Amino acid sequence: MPRRDVATPLAPVTATLRAMFGTDDLPGLAPGLLVTSDEARWTPATRLIDGTLLPEFLRAATARWGGTPHACAALAWKSYSYWVALPAVLGWASARRVPLLDPADVLVHFEDHRPLITLGLRRSTTVAVLPGDPLALTGAPDVRVVADEAELLGALRASLLDAHLAPMVAAIQAEVRIGTRTLLGSAASGIAHGLLRAADTLPGSSTRNIETVLDALDLADLVELVPGPAGEPTVQRRTCCLAFTLPRPKICQGCCVRFS
Repeated sequence: MPRRDVATPLAPVTATLRAMFGTDDLPGLAPGLLVTSDEARWTPATRLIDGTLLPEFLRAATARWGGTPHACAALAWKSYSYWVALPAVLGWASARRVPLLDPADVLVHFEDHRPLITLGLRRSTTVAVLPGDPLALTGAPDVRVVADEAELLGALRASLLDAHLAPMVAAIQAEVRIGTRTLLGSAASGIAHGLLRAADTLPGSSTRNIETVLDALDLADLVELVPGPAGEPTVQRRTCCLAFTLPRPKICQGCCVRFS
């Protein structure tokens, strides 16, 4: 692994994102992932989970899509869970480096009107690595060395799902009536779509990467990989994101709802 990856622990993630999207200027993530300046304009994701900022987030979604409160909340979550999960799953798949997405280390703002919300990571965000990673030898306080692959996946789950996504699901459900499977189905779909989009830049089988991550998160039953028109794997959802209920209905690729 190049020496520069020791100086910039998330370089494998940012390189994969650049290859996926062709730019560092992404609609949902801070350039380079890390918030390196003007941190005062950002807010920790804990304020979404504790309910302080969540009503503003949901109001922004309703203003954007104009649907029912629960449909707009489902779409807000779909966007949020996609962007927040991407650094962790790409870190695992690209280099077995997992930024631990504790809500206190994930920063958000609403200032860019292209996306619904923009996310970035604190510079002090801990990265979990395997013993053979050059980062493991640095002794840096923001590096956590885990014993093996299973423990690395466990760290991914504990930070992304248990500490972040699951509490945010509960916070959303305190505001609107919407099922847990509906929300987690969007998270599973987003992870699968992200890994498929990055497939050409990642080592190993994209199908196997998706299966491994979703199994670790206990989300594997919410999506299915099926052959596309050219035999390529595509994501088939088993829950609906409710985009078809909007005033201007949207039908997602892999939608589980059948339309005549």
